[in-house]
Amino acid sequence: MPNEQLQRLLPQIIEDLASRGWSRQDAFLPATLTHELAEECRRRAREGALNPAGTGRGQGLAVREGVRGDHIQWLEAGQAEACDQYLAAMDALRQALNRAFFLGLEDYESHFALYPPGAFYQKHLDRFRDDDRRTLSAVFYLNADWQPEQGGALRLYPEGGGELDVLPTAGTLVLFMSAELPHEVLPASRERLSLTGWFRRR
Repeated sequence: MPNEQLQRLLPQIIEDLASRGWSRQDAFLPATLTHELAEECRRRAREGALNPAGTGRGQGLAVREGVRGDHIQWLEAGQAEACDQYLAAMDALRQALNRAFFLGLEDYESHFALYPPGAFYQKHLDRFRDDDRRTLSAVFYLNADWQPEQGGALRLYPEGGGELDVLPTAGTLVLFMSAELPHEVLPASRERLSLTGWFRRR
């Protein structure tokens, strides 16, 4: 992510997070990089590298298709150039958010998430009950030419009531406070790809 692009988006991100606890940014990364990330996700899916996602952690981790239906693989540095560029962009964002909010964000973890047609993720919070390191959630969408009638929205439940739907359109980044904003993934009529991650504090 070019530094000037981050500097352009950062004031709005900071204002959004400070005033309402979430932010949506379109065209967060260049379209070519977004396309490369989508192709990397599909390549891993073809090779069988994505596995059914579980809920919970530690000994309580279990696959519950009635709760969530995505398939995931965690990112590690050095696996693919596009992924390394994405991780570098998110690390630059992490440092900028630390300067703005003094959050003590130490690292960023992320995985590819592929939702087959009809898959969903029930309403939940992202922070574990017994581990408070996840501070800020980040979802970056990889789906070109997404249409509203295809479904698949991220539905947010902001404080104060109501709901807000964000379509998983390629290039869109959604940030929100992990412990404070309930959300769910609605089923879609087509395959739905994203990079989902968390900025974590010490």
